[in-house]
Amino acid sequence: MASLLITNIHQLVGVRALTTVLRGDQLAELPCIDKAYLLIEDDTIAAFGSMDDLDKSGYRSMASETYDAAGATVLPTWCDSHTHIVFAASREEEFVYKLKGMSYADIAAKGGGILNSARKLNEASEDELFHQAWQRLEELSRLGTGAIEIKSGYGLTVEGELKMLRVIKRLKQRSALDIKATFLGAHTYPTEFKNNHQGYLQQITEHMLPVIARDNLADYIDVFCEEGFFSPEETEHVCKAGMAHGLKPKIHANQLNLSGGTQTGVRLGAISVDHLETMDEDAIQSLAQSNTIGTLLPTAAFFLRMPFQPARALIDAGCAIALASDFNPGSSPSGNMNLVVAMSCIQMKMLPEEAINAATLNGAYAMELGEQLGSITVGKKANLIVTRPIPSLAYLPYAFGSNLIDTVMIKGAWL
Repeated sequence: MASLLITNIHQLVGVRALTTVLRGDQLAELPCIDKAYLLIEDDTIAAFGSMDDLDKSGYRSMASETYDAAGATVLPTWCDSHTHIVFAASREEEFVYKLKGMSYADIAAKGGGILNSARKLNEASEDELFHQAWQRLEELSRLGTGAIEIKSGYGLTVEGELKMLRVIKRLKQRSALDIKATFLGAHTYPTEFKNNHQGYLQQITEHMLPVIARDNLADYIDVFCEEGFFSPEETEHVCKAGMAHGLKPKIHANQLNLSGGTQTGVRLGAISVDHLETMDEDAIQSLAQSNTIGTLLPTAAFFLRMPFQPARALIDAGCAIALASDFNPGSSPSGNMNLVVAMSCIQMKMLPEEAINAATLNGAYAMELGEQLGSITVGKKANLIVTRPIPSLAYLPYAFGSNLIDTVMIKGAWL
């Protein structure tokens, strides 16, 4: 058994004996050990403690290799539980249209938006999509992401959606990162089904879901529950169809309006409801009294110049919240979780400890990976971020424009 001893860690962040999803006041608690060591055996965290206790522990003689952290801070890798990284082309031309004052409806009328991505994706080959997505995944891992959820939703045809999910399955097979796949065929209505919603719902339930289940192409099912997209009733219909095939629900909820998506997700026992820019007291209390995680996507609000999610109200109500990047070509063309954490502090007034917990442990639970990832816990996988020397943990979101990551470890192996 190969063993690696990391010594002289300035601060070891997120150390926990046992873990559970964090909610309310618990998010502000981030246990750390100053001047620490960490022992890794193969791909697993085996022990940790204070440098003062290292010599009497016997771990120094046990280790087959030693790595001197030289005063770096070590924390768990980011767990990004909401992305759309399989896409065929960027959409910067729409970005310019928005700067010139065009509305979403105006851009859609010019063939933009989700339908733009769908058209380009259906024209691309599976190999092209895989190559592009792999490059994005490699970049994100170097930025500290160690687990990621990836959605379909830019196909909007039977073959297009299945093609996306096959790409995600190939990424799972090749990458050392933990990857979860989500079927988001209910992202929007294709043009040909604009006035025939029932026809597209049948495409999803009768032609997509049986193949997805047969070929084991997805872990979750998602629906964009929003005015002008899928109603709460349509959302529930699609989710229940997916659940009948073994897919657990995750919901795009309350981004643009009080859509009822949060309450629908809670009623369905969804793993998470994501976005939550538009929340009222009823939606907040519904989430707080449930086991569903509220996933906040601040870079999407930033890019769309929308009000940021009410993180403080959600935390104060006792909700469990996670942070994710929403990496996609239309509304959040970045998967940099370091920026997500910083923006959550700067714009949503989350404490550094709250943001880090939401982007690591709770992000892991939002992908049902909380027992394997998201904290420094004996028996969990050794997915680590090693920073450059920093004066304190708060410096990570404070110095938002600097790349403070020195190196990243995934399952015991340095990138």
